Amino acid sequence: MSELDPDLCYPALCARDERFDGRHFVGVTSTGVYCRPICPARTPRRDNCCFFRSAAAAQQAGFRPCLRCRPEVAPNVGSWLGTSNTVSRGLALIASGALDGDDASVETLAERLGVGARQLRRLFSQHLGASPVAVAQTRRVLFAKQLLLDTRLPMAEVALAAGFGSIRRFNETFLQLFGRPPGALRSKLVVTLPEGSVRATGVAVRLRYRPPYDWAAMLAFLRARAVDGIEHVDAQTYRRTVLLEGVAGTIDVSHAGALHSLAVTIRVSDVRVLSKIVARVRNLFDLDADIGVIGAHLALDPMLAPLLASRPGLRTPGAWDSFELAMRAVLGQQVTVENGRRLVETLAHTCGTRLSGDSRLRLGFPTAAQVEAADLSALAMPSARRQALVAIAQAALADPRLFEPSQSIEETVAKLRAIRGVGDWTAHYIALRGARESDAFPAGDVALLRQAVGDDGVRPSAAELTARAQRWRPWRAYAAQHLWTADGDTT
Repeated sequence: MSELDPDLCYPALCARDERFDGRHFVGVTSTGVYCRPICPARTPRRDNCCFFRSAAAAQQAGFRPCLRCRPEVAPNVGSWLGTSNTVSRGLALIASGALDGDDASVETLAERLGVGARQLRRLFSQHLGASPVAVAQTRRVLFAKQLLLDTRLPMAEVALAAGFGSIRRFNETFLQLFGRPPGALRSKLVVTLPEGSVRATGVAVRLRYRPPYDWAAMLAFLRARAVDGIEHVDAQTYRRTVLLEGVAGTIDVSHAGALHSLAVTIRVSDVRVLSKIVARVRNLFDLDADIGVIGAHLALDPMLAPLLASRPGLRTPGAWDSFELAMRAVLGQQVTVENGRRLVETLAHTCGTRLSGDSRLRLGFPTAAQVEAADLSALAMPSARRQALVAIAQAALADPRLFEPSQSIEETVAKLRAIRGVGDWTAHYIALRGARESDAFPAGDVALLRQAVGDDGVRPSAAELTARAQRWRPWRAYAAQHLWTADGDTT
């Protein structure tokens, strides 16, 4: 792994430069603490500083998280460090709990990623300075610390929510890392926070991102596609139902722009899915993108430069669930956004799960098993597309990892195109939003072709647009989002 340059990192620490927040962490040898570069504490002497690419690397080196700058709420840009697609995919799987549980192992994770365990450890060390196990442990510790300081959840529920197998292991980890039990950290908590279980009060967490962030565009995108009974979007907040591993609940997401974060309230019946819900929210709202790096690369193209200037914080919306996104993609083929939304609503009301509680949020999106078993004749669409819905459901049941990204975008698209009724546009769209492939690009999309008209007024062919988009790699998905947004503004 290339070493971080102290001549660049230390001045950023002295200036408390927010541009470096999440890009590196500083370990202070005189205190044994690691901090964000914006920590408000007195700046340590340079010869007492060690710089690390990730929180996991600092923790693996023996430093403990700072209680003032709170590394657990730093922007999470780990997936943008380096160029390894394998590391990015591995981080996403770890965030979803792939290394939690007694039966989890690096060998199993490596198998899912299509590499050997030794190669996976080497790649993590090269790009993050820490092993996969260290990354997973750091994720658990920092999430637990966030829950300790920001909520009044009982200790047992904090341990379960963060992925610890037992209260004993939870207490041992905090004693080893902080030299004190978890309860001692909670003594600093503001006493006015509501006390009680997540089932009764909900859990409020703050998820940081790297600014800028075009919240208005994100909310408008979600509002136009909100499914009645599953989602509700008002002027400032996105809400939806949650049905994950048999656990039902809701989430509320709003923008805390002054804090460069999203405020998320989670209400579920089992705290063990909390960390997975947080990972899905980060995915849906594209919180981990280093939008400055992406924008600088795309702005080199004269066609994209003005679009980036007008929408500097535009993100690529992800998906709450990849199977749900695949259903939406098929139902949205060759129709308007509004007509596609109505078809999704019909599907949801036909075979979705009825939930109790909020009258606006009363449905869980159908599972693959429910779609396969349902009578889809109520969907006003060609029979071939109804058959495609069933084919995708059957493929998802046969392969639980169907929507995980492959070694390359070409492999991901080819895997999806092997499903009956899934064409190139649908495969790229699923890859773009469901699998979070940053280089997915449905070049045959009518809106993309319409916005790519040259100075001569001639609309390019899909092949010509694909050729031009080569210079946008590996972030063609963000170029597509800018073109789509510009097309929406124009029409």
